Amino acid sequence: MSSPQVQEDKQGDGDGDGGPGDLRSVLVTSVLNLETLDEDLFRGTHHWVPTSQRLFGGQIVGQALVAAAKSVTDELHVHSLHCYFVRAGDPKVPVLYQVERTRSGTSFSVRAVKAVQHGKPIFICQASFQLAQPSPLQHQFSMPAVPPPEELLDQKVLMDRYLSDPNQEKYRVGLNRMAAQEVPIEIRVVSPPALRQLQDPEPKQMFWVRARGHIGQGDIKMHCCVAAYISDYAFLGTALLPHDAHYNLRFMASLDHSMWFHAPFRADHWMLYECESPWAGGCRGLVQGRLWRRDGVLAVSCAQEGVIRVVPRVAESKL
Repeated sequence: MSSPQVQEDKQGDGDGDGGPGDLRSVLVTSVLNLETLDEDLFRGTHHWVPTSQRLFGGQIVGQALVAAAKSVTDELHVHSLHCYFVRAGDPKVPVLYQVERTRSGTSFSVRAVKAVQHGKPIFICQASFQLAQPSPLQHQFSMPAVPPPEELLDQKVLMDRYLSDPNQEKYRVGLNRMAAQEVPIEIRVVSPPALRQLQDPEPKQMFWVRARGHIGQGDIKMHCCVAAYISDYAFLGTALLPHDAHYNLRFMASLDHSMWFHAPFRADHWMLYECESPWAGGCRGLVQGRLWRRDGVLAVSCAQEGVIRVVPRVAESKL
């Protein structure tokens, strides 16, 4: 999937710039490195499985986009994808990705991808690719003003603080599971919930995020595939933030996922993920997200709906 060099975003921190001692990101060497079985047929394996013991949705989206990108020419770049999760993924077996070349046009090309396990589809996706075209019509929202990632707590440090707080006893099992996960991305939460409570009054959150390890500048499509992986992490949970004090989560899973790619970026450089949930109801929650480069350029927009089932918390008995 070689392609023209990614435009630098003038981050200035030097992170992920690919010195001799840098390690290649496991997202490139393993998670998104598909095995070619035949023309337009690929096999993917697994690296990280959430505590739910279902395949991580971001992995399926990222691998499906890798498969689709292998079927287009170098000068075409993904501009959107629209997906449905139709069955839970089984982490014990590989996933087969079947690509259909729906249309190859002069400016736009469309690919359909079906992910299969145990002979049944678990995921379907449409990805659209575009030949780069100049346009006088341009605008974007403004990036939120937030502290840079260097001024924020590392996720491990933040988790350790939560675990050491005696007021968080009811969350201890879940927090320990999260702390033990070997997620191949780094996160710095912009406004972490106060140690005395993990719920937030608004369905909004922001965090800096990047892939662990080095990816490099030369493959725009691979950075998009990594962003697809990243985009699903903690995304749907945004819809739970105002309700955590009153309900226990019983089941949560993604139903669909859409992305629009606006500008070149480096997924191994810090990007701000701005997430919000405008609506929840009918055992579903809708979330929207924006991935910003550090120079204020809007790189990616995302949207997802998922099923969310909760039960009321049992009130603590009064002494």
